[in-house]
Amino acid sequence: MKRLLLIILILYFSVLAAYAPILKVLFIKKALPVQPYEKVWDAVCQIESGKRPDAFNKEENARGIVQVRPVRLHDFNERTGKHYIMNDMYDVKKSKEVFMYYATRFGYSDLEKIVRRWNGNGKKTIVYWEKVKSHM
Repeated sequence: MKRLLLIILILYFSVLAAYAPILKVLFIKKALPVQPYEKVWDAVCQIESGKRPDAFNKEENARGIVQVRPVRLHDFNERTGKHYIMNDMYDVKKSKEVFMYYATRFGYSDLEKIVRRWNGNGKKTIVYWEKVKSHM
Protein backbone atom coordinates (compact mmCIF):
# COMPACT_ATOMS: atom_id res chain seq x y z
CA MET A 1 0.00 0.00 0.00
CA LYS A 2 2.81 2.38 0.87
CA ARG A 3 4.51 1.50 -2.40
CA LEU A 4 1.36 2.23 -4.35
CA LEU A 5 0.95 5.59 -2.62
CA LEU A 6 4.60 6.44 -3.33
CA ILE A 7 4.20 5.53 -7.00
CA ILE A 8 1.03 7.63 -7.27
CA LEU A 9 2.77 10.64 -5.68
CA ILE A 10 5.77 10.34 -7.99
CA LEU A 11 3.50 10.11 -11.03
CA TYR A 12 1.38 13.04 -9.81
CA PHE A 13 4.39 15.34 -9.40
CA SER A 14 5.88 14.15 -12.70
CA VAL A 15 2.67 15.08 -14.49
CA LEU A 16 2.61 18.48 -12.76
CA ALA A 17 6.19 19.16 -13.85
CA ALA A 18 5.27 18.32 -17.44
CA TYR A 19 2.55 20.99 -17.35
CA ALA A 20 4.54 23.81 -15.82
CA PRO A 21 3.04 27.21 -16.53
CA ILE A 22 4.54 29.28 -19.35
CA LEU A 23 6.24 32.38 -18.05
CA LYS A 24 5.43 35.51 -19.98
CA VAL A 25 8.75 37.20 -19.32
CA LEU A 26 11.15 38.83 -21.75
CA PHE A 27 14.73 37.71 -21.36
CA ILE A 28 17.66 39.56 -22.91
CA LYS A 29 20.45 37.11 -23.58
CA LYS A 30 23.20 39.65 -24.08
CA ALA A 31 23.05 43.39 -23.65
CA LEU A 32 24.76 45.28 -26.43
CA PRO A 33 26.87 48.27 -25.37
CA VAL A 34 25.63 51.73 -26.20
CA GLN A 35 27.95 53.34 -28.72
CA PRO A 36 26.60 56.85 -29.30
CA TYR A 37 29.59 58.11 -31.31
CA GLU A 38 30.23 55.11 -33.55
CA LYS A 39 28.58 56.68 -36.61
CA VAL A 40 30.53 59.89 -36.08
CA TRP A 41 33.76 57.92 -35.71
CA ASP A 42 33.09 56.04 -38.92
CA ALA A 43 32.23 59.21 -40.88
CA VAL A 44 35.27 61.12 -39.58
CA CYS A 45 37.50 58.17 -40.54
CA GLN A 46 36.07 58.32 -44.05
CA ILE A 47 36.58 62.08 -44.42
CA GLU A 48 40.01 62.29 -42.76
CA SER A 49 41.74 59.32 -44.35
CA GLY A 50 39.38 57.34 -46.53
CA LYS A 51 39.49 54.83 -43.64
CA ARG A 52 43.22 54.26 -44.13
CA PRO A 53 45.04 53.68 -40.82
CA ASP A 54 48.38 54.45 -42.47
CA ALA A 55 47.35 57.93 -43.69
CA PHE A 56 49.86 60.76 -43.22
CA ASN A 57 49.38 64.47 -43.83
CA LYS A 58 52.82 66.00 -44.28
CA GLU A 59 51.51 69.58 -44.12
CA GLU A 60 49.98 69.15 -40.64
CA ASN A 61 52.08 66.19 -39.48
CA ALA A 62 48.75 64.43 -38.84
CA ARG A 63 48.67 60.65 -38.70
CA GLY A 64 46.32 57.74 -38.66
CA ILE A 65 42.76 56.99 -39.56
CA VAL A 66 41.37 60.23 -38.01
CA GLN A 67 44.46 62.35 -38.69
CA VAL A 68 45.52 63.12 -35.13
CA ARG A 69 47.70 66.21 -35.02
CA PRO A 70 50.68 66.63 -32.65
CA VAL A 71 49.00 69.35 -30.59
CA ARG A 72 45.94 67.15 -30.03
CA LEU A 73 48.07 64.18 -29.01
CA HIS A 74 50.15 66.31 -26.66
CA ASP A 75 46.96 67.60 -25.00
CA PHE A 76 45.55 64.07 -24.77
CA ASN A 77 48.74 62.77 -23.13
CA GLU A 78 48.75 65.61 -20.59
CA ARG A 79 45.11 65.08 -19.69
CA THR A 80 45.24 61.30 -19.46
CA GLY A 81 48.80 60.60 -18.31
CA LYS A 82 49.37 58.44 -21.39
CA HIS A 83 52.63 58.56 -23.30
CA TYR A 84 51.55 57.97 -26.88
CA ILE A 85 53.80 59.14 -29.68
CA MET A 86 52.70 60.24 -33.13
CA ASN A 87 53.49 56.87 -34.70
CA ASP A 88 51.03 55.29 -32.24
CA MET A 89 48.28 57.05 -34.16
CA TYR A 90 48.69 54.53 -36.97
CA ASP A 91 47.14 52.04 -34.53
CA VAL A 92 43.38 52.31 -35.08
CA LYS A 93 42.60 51.33 -31.49
CA LYS A 94 44.79 54.12 -30.09
CA SER A 95 43.51 56.68 -32.60
CA LYS A 96 39.97 55.76 -31.64
CA GLU A 97 40.84 56.14 -27.96
CA VAL A 98 42.04 59.70 -28.62
CA PHE A 99 39.01 60.57 -30.76
CA MET A 100 36.51 59.12 -28.29
CA TYR A 101 38.21 60.88 -25.39
CA TYR A 102 37.46 64.22 -27.00
CA ALA A 103 34.05 63.21 -28.35
CA THR A 104 32.90 62.35 -24.84
CA ARG A 105 34.55 65.33 -23.17
CA PHE A 106 33.62 68.22 -25.41
CA GLY A 107 30.51 68.36 -23.25
CA TYR A 108 28.13 68.31 -26.16
CA SER A 109 25.40 65.90 -27.05
CA ASP A 110 25.27 67.74 -30.38
CA LEU A 111 27.21 65.74 -32.97
CA GLU A 112 27.85 68.84 -35.07
CA LYS A 113 29.74 70.52 -32.24
CA ILE A 114 31.78 67.39 -31.58
CA VAL A 115 32.78 67.09 -35.23
CA ARG A 116 33.54 70.78 -35.67
CA ARG A 117 35.65 70.89 -32.50
CA TRP A 118 37.57 67.82 -33.67
CA ASN A 119 38.44 69.65 -36.87
CA GLY A 120 39.39 72.93 -35.22
CA ASN A 121 37.48 76.19 -35.20
CA GLY A 122 36.19 78.80 -37.59
CA LYS A 123 34.05 78.81 -40.71
CA LYS A 124 35.90 75.93 -42.40
CA THR A 125 34.54 73.59 -39.76
CA ILE A 126 31.02 74.20 -41.12
CA VAL A 127 32.07 72.73 -44.48
CA TYR A 128 33.83 69.91 -42.64
CA TRP A 129 30.65 69.14 -40.68
CA GLU A 130 28.62 68.97 -43.89
CA LYS A 131 31.08 66.45 -45.35
CA VAL A 132 30.98 64.30 -42.22
CA LYS A 133 27.20 64.54 -41.98
CA SER A 134 26.84 63.29 -45.56
CA HIS A 135 28.69 60.09 -44.53
CA MET A 136 26.60 59.39 -41.45
